[in-house]
Amino acid sequence: MPRAVDPGSAIVDYAIYRDGVRQPGVHGWLEAIDRVEAQEDGFVWIGLHEPTEAQFADLADRFALHPLAVEDAVHAHQRPKLDTYDDLLFAVVKTVHYDDKLPGGSAEVVETGEVMVFVGPRFAITVRHGEHGRLGKVRSRLEADPELLSLGPSSVLHAVLDAAVDSYTVVTNALQEDIDEAETDVFSDPGKLTDSNVIYVLKREVLSMRRAAAPLSPVLRMLSQSPMELVDEDVRDYFRDVDDHLNEVVDQVNSFDDLLTTLVSANLARVSVVQNEDMRKISAWVAIAAVPTMVAGIYGMNFKHMPELQWEFGYPIVIAGMATVCGLLYRAFKRNRWL
Repeated sequence: MPRAVDPGSAIVDYAIYRDGVRQPGVHGWLEAIDRVEAQEDGFVWIGLHEPTEAQFADLADRFALHPLAVEDAVHAHQRPKLDTYDDLLFAVVKTVHYDDKLPGGSAEVVETGEVMVFVGPRFAITVRHGEHGRLGKVRSRLEADPELLSLGPSSVLHAVLDAAVDSYTVVTNALQEDIDEAETDVFSDPGKLTDSNVIYVLKREVLSMRRAAAPLSPVLRMLSQSPMELVDEDVRDYFRDVDDHLNEVVDQVNSFDDLLTTLVSANLARVSVVQNEDMRKISAWVAIAAVPTMVAGIYGMNFKHMPELQWEFGYPIVIAGMATVCGLLYRAFKRNRWL
């Protein structure tokens, strides 16, 4: 269970883990650190949510965290990356959430957040930014696997990255459903045009997913292939598994982008076809209307010696002639599918 922490603190939870088991009787994160350092066994995991510089200062001083990493952790808005210092690993991972219940009928969007992870010899510190991507379930799931947790602080880094990649899979599946629906709309009914804004919104969300997932590949490749003092050898195998899942996500996102580009082109082509058909119909009706307009224009000039002005059957014959010509034009346009 999460610790009861100071409401004015950014610390969400803290605990000591020894042999993969959470240790009871810890009162305060300072006490947790002191106990771990005194016994030289186990490690402490401290979780924070959107700390300010002042709130993070004590932790930074206590663990001698690198100032550049501290700045990144406080201010966020970083690309996924892995920085190595003397006895510290600092990782940044993007979290994603697909919000399909926005108020006012707004388009579905991919919301992003960030989690920063500090890994040291006897500690792991996680800093979360954003309202989603909570790490409570990650901690609980890891605590339910003492064998993995006993491998040390690098197991926390693995758990965070694994949870992030799992969320990528959930979001890509949701995007897949919406893209399939858009594809059906574009190609199902030839007479119905798809709102291009829907496709552009999906393309924007796919771009957000790419920005979150693609830069994480080098991070996982480095963790799974390059020996590091702070990463247990057995944990590297777990990073390989996460890397495999991430590669599937990246491939899927790339295919989404290609498909949406095709849908945009296809929808624009359909718009052009419909507009051409409309212009043909307009042109056909204008041609038909030109016949009575021309005749009426001629007889409307009111010259004295106009033909058949005094003839009893002149008016109905002119009307019949105009109707006949208009009918022949209508038939010709209809046969050529202009109407």
